[in-house]
Amino acid sequence: MKEFYKGKKVLVTGHTGFKGSWLTLWLNELGADVIGYSLETPTNPSLFKILRLNKKITHIIGDVRDEKKIKKIFKKYKPEIVFHLAAQPLVRYSYKYPRLTYETNIMGTVNTFEAARETKSVKVIINITTDKCYKNKESIVGYEENDPMGGYDPYSSSKGCSELITSAYRNSFFNPKDFKEKHNVIISSVRAGNVIGGGDWAEDRLIPDCIRALTKNETLIIRSPNAVRPWQYVLEPLSGYLHLGSVMWNKGIKYGQAWNFGPENKDILKVEEVLKKVITIFGKGNYKVKEENKLHETKLLMLNIKKAKDLLKWRPIYNVNESIKKTIEWYRNYYNNSIDMNDYSLNQIKQYINKAIEKGVEWAKNKGGK
Repeated sequence: MKEFYKGKKVLVTGHTGFKGSWLTLWLNELGADVIGYSLETPTNPSLFKILRLNKKITHIIGDVRDEKKIKKIFKKYKPEIVFHLAAQPLVRYSYKYPRLTYETNIMGTVNTFEAARETKSVKVIINITTDKCYKNKESIVGYEENDPMGGYDPYSSSKGCSELITSAYRNSFFNPKDFKEKHNVIISSVRAGNVIGGGDWAEDRLIPDCIRALTKNETLIIRSPNAVRPWQYVLEPLSGYLHLGSVMWNKGIKYGQAWNFGPENKDILKVEEVLKKVITIFGKGNYKVKEENKLHETKLLMLNIKKAKDLLKWRPIYNVNESIKKTIEWYRNYYNNSIDMNDYSLNQIKQYINKAIEKGVEWAKNKGGK
C-alpha cells in the first residue's frame, strides 16, 4: 500500500481518537500527506499525543458539526481521499447526550459529504460506522452488508442513519451510473466489530476498564459478562479500510459499497471469556459481576465477512489470543515507561504487516490494489 498512498492527500476526520490515531500513524508511515480534522484529544492519556502525531501531519482542531469550517478545510487542502471517523462513539454516553450524538453522527456525516461534494479533488470517501448499525435481531447468523439498518439506542441508531445517508448520497449525488460523466467520486461505508488495541482509554469499554483496574490493583466490575461481541485487533479493520481505499481508486466504481471487516467466527466471544484471557496474559487481576445495567445494550453481535474475503481478498491476520496479547503488551510497555511508544507502535504495525505477508493476504502482496 505504500506505493499507492505515498504522496496522496488524505483527510481523516476524528484523527485524534483511538482508531483515528492508529490510522493516522499508519498513513503517515505510508508516506501520505495527512490532514487531520477533529476535536481535541478525547482522553487523558491520549494515544494521539503519545505518538506525537501533531508534529507529523496537518493537525486541525475542528468540529464536524461546524459546516462552514469543514468546507473551508476541504477547499484549502483539496484532499483526494477522505476517511470519515469523527463520531460520538459510545453507547452509554449516547443515553446521556442523545442530541450531541445525533448531531455529530448524522449532521457531521452530512457536513463531511457536502464538503466533499463541493471539492473536485475528492475521489474516494470511506465512511467508518459500526457493527451496531444493523437492526439487531440477536441472531446467531452474522449480519450481512445488505441486512436492514436499525439501532435500539441513540448511538446505534445514529450510525444506522449515517449508513442510510451514505446510501442516499451514493444514489443522489455519486451515482455509479454517472461516474466519470457527472462526478468522479466513489463512496463506501465500512463496519467493524469491537476493536481492541493499545492506546484506548475511553470509558465503558472492556479493555480500557481492565487496564485501569489492573494497573491500580483494583477489582474490575463488569456488568454484562455474557454479552457476545466480535473482538478484533485495531489494525485488522484499518488494513481493510486502507486496502479498500486503494482498490476503490484503482479498480473503480463497483467497489463503492458497504463492507464488513470483522473477525473469524471463532473469535466472537463473551465479555467474561475475553476478560479471563486478559487477566491470564496480564498475570494478575480480579473481577466481579454486577449486573445492574438498566440501559439496553445488545447481547449478541456477529458480522459476516464473506463479502470482504471474496471480493477484496481481505481477511483477519490475528486470532483473539494474539489480539489480546498485542494489546496487553502495548499497555505494559507504556506503563513501564521504558520505550518510545511511537517506535513501539510502528513496530506493531510492521509485525502485523509481516504476518499478513506470511499469510499471503492480498493487500500485503499487492501494490495499491493493482
